[in-house]
Amino acid sequence: MATSMLPDRQRTATLHPLVVRLCHWLNAAAMTVMIMSGWAIHNAYPIAPFRFPDSMLLGGGLIGALQWHFAAMWVLAGNGLIYLAYGLASGRFARKLRPVSLRDALADSLAALRGTLSHADISAYNGVQRLLYAGVIGLGVLVAASGLAIWKPVQFGWLCWLLGDFASARIIHFTAMAGIVLFTLIHVVMAVLVPRSLLAMIRGA
Repeated sequence: MATSMLPDRQRTATLHPLVVRLCHWLNAAAMTVMIMSGWAIHNAYPIAPFRFPDSMLLGGGLIGALQWHFAAMWVLAGNGLIYLAYGLASGRFARKLRPVSLRDALADSLAALRGTLSHADISAYNGVQRLLYAGVIGLGVLVAASGLAIWKPVQFGWLCWLLGDFASARIIHFTAMAGIVLFTLIHVVMAVLVPRSLLAMIRGA
């Protein structure tokens, strides 16, 4: 009996390894700073015909917002590289995120709307989760690349050219950030609906 239960214990214990949990929460904090300071930068140097409420901003002005943005940038970049390296080297991405299928995501979305989507095994991602998690990793890479092009348009001139030009890089950066915000909202809703998933990201099991 003990032998038959061992695989379940091991699978539960390694549902979210410590490095994944640390990266997740550090990423959440750094991304919050990046978004709120980014909105303040937008208000000072708008890219779209609207402003974000002052209560949602960080930095108290363009200079302060840039300082917060750059500080969080280094934290997010280092943390992101650790997370990507671990996900690729350990095979976690391959196990958790494949296959990514629009058909599976649509089917699971419809099941969720009907209230029939199963959450019995939170160690296995459904079609919606695989699509969203793979997508936000791609958005993270895109927002980092476009951010470098905006930050150092001369030194990273080739990257700026690849993204179109400086103005295009700003639009791509802002759009990718909006996509990450949308993902975050969906992610929080899913965590509220399935609180065991939130507890697993805190406790690891």
